[in-house]
Order: sequence, then C-alpha cells, then structure tokens
Amino acid sequence: MPGDDIRFGLDRRVRLAAPLTLASGQALHGVDVAYETYGTLNADASNAVLICHALTGDQHVASLHPRTGKPGWWPRLVGAGKPVDPARHFIVCSNVLGGCSGSTGPGSIGPAGDIYAMCFPVITIADMVAAQLALLDHLGVRVLAAAVGGSMGGMQVLQLAATAPDRVRSAVVIASAARHSAQNIAFHEVGRQAIMADPGWRHGNYGDTPPAAGLSVARMAAHITYLSEAGLTEKFGRRLQDREALGFGFDAEFQVESYLRHQGLSFVDRFDANSYLYITRAMDYFDLAAPHDGRLADAFKGTRTRFALVSFTSDWLYPTTESRRIVRALNAAGAEVSFVELESPHGHDAFLLDTPEMNRVVDGFLRAGA
Repeated sequence: MPGDDIRFGLDRRVRLAAPLTLASGQALHGVDVAYETYGTLNADASNAVLICHALTGDQHVASLHPRTGKPGWWPRLVGAGKPVDPARHFIVCSNVLGGCSGSTGPGSIGPAGDIYAMCFPVITIADMVAAQLALLDHLGVRVLAAAVGGSMGGMQVLQLAATAPDRVRSAVVIASAARHSAQNIAFHEVGRQAIMADPGWRHGNYGDTPPAAGLSVARMAAHITYLSEAGLTEKFGRRLQDREALGFGFDAEFQVESYLRHQGLSFVDRFDANSYLYITRAMDYFDLAAPHDGRLADAFKGTRTRFALVSFTSDWLYPTTESRRIVRALNAAGAEVSFVELESPHGHDAFLLDTPEMNRVVDGFLRAGA
C-alpha cells in the first residue's frame, strides 16, 4: 500500500497525473505537490492526519528546514509525544499550490518551458485543497482521521470539511476564519503594493534577483498583524537598540524597529515574492459562505465531520468573533462542534508558540475521535 515505506520526516514530491481544474475555470497541467510525511500509514489507512500550513509556512512542519536549517514551524504540536504523534498517526503536510517550497507556483516552469511568473493563474483556497486531495489519493488515503490547521491552514481545513466532508472525520481549526475581512484584505494589499512598487519586481520577471526591499516591507507589515500591542510592549516597549540616547536619524533606533527589519530581511531569503502575491490573493478571495448566498451553515449542511475550534483573546487578525461565527453556523447545520477561547498575550502567533492549553485541547479532541 502507498505509504508503507515512509519513514519519519521523509520529504517527497509527486506530479499529479491529471490536470487540476481551478476555480477560475483554467486548468493546470503537470502539477507538482511537495510534501513531507511522518509515521506510518496503518493497514486500513485510517490513521492519516493532514496538517495544513499558514501563509508563509511549508511542508516542513516538524523537521529541519533544508534551506534555513531551522526547526519546523509546528514542533510544539507535531512530533513524538505531541498531540499529533508519528507513533500513532501517519502525518502528511504539503506545500500549498502556489507556494515556493516545491509545489507548483509562479516560480515553477510552465508548459512553454519558461517560468510562470505572473502568467501563473490566480488560485483559491479551494484549489489548494483540490491539490491536497489529489495527493491523498496518491498516498492511498481515502478518509482522514483528522485535518488540522491554524490561520490560512484553518481555512484549508474548513474548505476541505465543506467540500469533501466524507473525507475527513475530525477537523481542528485554530485562529482562523471562514472569510477574509475588509481589514485583512487591506493589510494584504499594502504588502502586495510594496512588492509591486519595488523597481526590482519587474512585473514579476525578476529571475534570481528578487524585489528584496518590497518583499521585506510586506513581511514587516504582515508581521505586525501577527502580534499584539501587549506582546509588543512586553517584549520591546520603547527600548532603544544598542544605544543610550536618541540618534535623531532614521536608523533602527528602537528595538521593535530592529526586530521588524530582521523579520523582513530573513523572510526574503526563504520566500518568493510572486508566491506572496498569489497566496495572499487566495486568502482574500476566501469566503466559505459566498456560494451559499451568504449562509455559512449551508456550507456544512448534513456534515458528519466533528469540529474543534480554538481562538485566542489577543488575536485581532482573526478574532474570537470569527470563530464564534463558524461555531454558530456549525450548530445550525447540526454538526458536532466544540470551541474554546484561550488566554494569550501573543496575538495571532499564539497558535505557533508554547501553548500547553491548546495542546491539551487538540490532544483530547483527537483521542476522543480515534
């Protein structure tokens, strides 16, 4: 059976045999999906857990990133002795369609033999999920024990549960929403305009010399939304960076300025500018209720999937009100759902940080559904 020989942390790539029809009506041929697996698929293929990554994540969820050498992005939740454990689960995490870590995206070679760049078709969260479902078919996984994701990963989990409810028994949605708000879209547009205003962007045809300044500013602006005022004040306050007095200039005088600049510059080394444009646009398009005349409950009508939702008190990017909206819709649809709001000063990024309460919630939910 596919997956029997998969070892802990094995990084793979598969080319989908069939063209992928997109929400736009276009079709992508020769789609590659890069993925990483942990654990072993059991005899009846009933222990698979799909981990869905956020905007700037990738398939390296719990092992060293091959480019940066840094640990995976969710080792606090995924790993030995963690809620998603390779000793019990066959864990799959793929780089999303449109990404820049091996899956087909704007940096890939198109049918004409050239890099797609801005000729890559605009994609949606539903298109990302379609590619993931094709990957699961390749791996011999018909029904997932669970799908788990935070932020944009939570959007993918919701989309999966809405469009293919027969393929996921349990869904864990953390710090996410069923639609992108006007404020979210506005922040993304600032980032996109920063990239496109960089002379080095060259209408997306920048080759090996990325629009570093624009992408760095985009990351800085986005990173602010992942934090909270309380968290920033606690970590940095108005403390100066490597100086005792104000310099009366425009260097990074405050620690928070230096921190943001570091975040921006390090991001350029690991992420593609055009991928950032395409993935943020996919998030902006996300509105799970739109195909149902705005009735979110209808997106989950008749579902047998069980849901767990988690939000954080200081998350103003995807606040608790968004999670409660999903919970109300699931209740109206007659779905089995549990919800908890957790105290945290860390803003949206709380789902990636050391949050024992979140781990207990996820672990208990997954064990109850096993």
